[in-house]
Amino acid sequence: MFIEERQIAIEKVLREQGKVRTRELSEMFQVTEDCIRKDLKTLENAGKLKRTYGGAILSQDYPLERDVIDRRNYHVDRKMVIAAKAMTLIKEREAIFLDISTTNIELAKLLAKSKMQLTVVSNMIDILQLLAQNPKITAIGTGGIMYPTVNGFLGSAAIQVIRQYSFDRAFMGSCGIDMMDHTVTTLGVEDGLTKKAAIESSRHKYAVMEREKFYFNESYKFTQLDELDGIITDEFPDQSVQDMLDSLGVTLY
Repeated sequence: MFIEERQIAIEKVLREQGKVRTRELSEMFQVTEDCIRKDLKTLENAGKLKRTYGGAILSQDYPLERDVIDRRNYHVDRKMVIAAKAMTLIKEREAIFLDISTTNIELAKLLAKSKMQLTVVSNMIDILQLLAQNPKITAIGTGGIMYPTVNGFLGSAAIQVIRQYSFDRAFMGSCGIDMMDHTVTTLGVEDGLTKKAAIESSRHKYAVMEREKFYFNESYKFTQLDELDGIITDEFPDQSVQDMLDSLGVTLY
């Protein structure tokens, strides 16, 4: 099989499965993993895919560019699983931070029905509206510059408020993990700096994210993996990823 034919075949597998693994492609086409990596690099340069840790995904595999209104209805069942796991970590009378995240919207729905007395700070309007339904929860908004695409507040004014608090737990949204340098990523600097402030103000820090985000990363790195206490996900990633997280002291939930 010529190189061009193999790359066309890789594209076909990607369209069918949404993601590919370097090792599996190596076995499928009976070539070395280095050959496959070169193929993936060529296809990435052509805008066909995005390389990830151990493989690649389609460039449009995850709707990261969508407004938050659109993302609310994406993988809701998975987000509900993550939210239920996060809920078990929260204790009576704790102060927690809920980052801008459609998964945290599902967590806020559970908190709105809970009987715990809590203080919850958030920079997302959807979350604050849900929490306001529960008189046992003191819901506090950060304020700041309003970003309509995420329906929340980002930037220096929000950061200044966040830094005034000492949180027991922070639940952080993420656009994916860069497994090569062990960082957690998001789309932009304002979101990243706001997330970083919340992490620095919290005793226990968790990323809330679907399994597929272990194989995707974005441009802005807002924290190192070993700064997190855990990652709460709907389904555990591959064993190689689990082993790496374990070596960094990051618990999977």
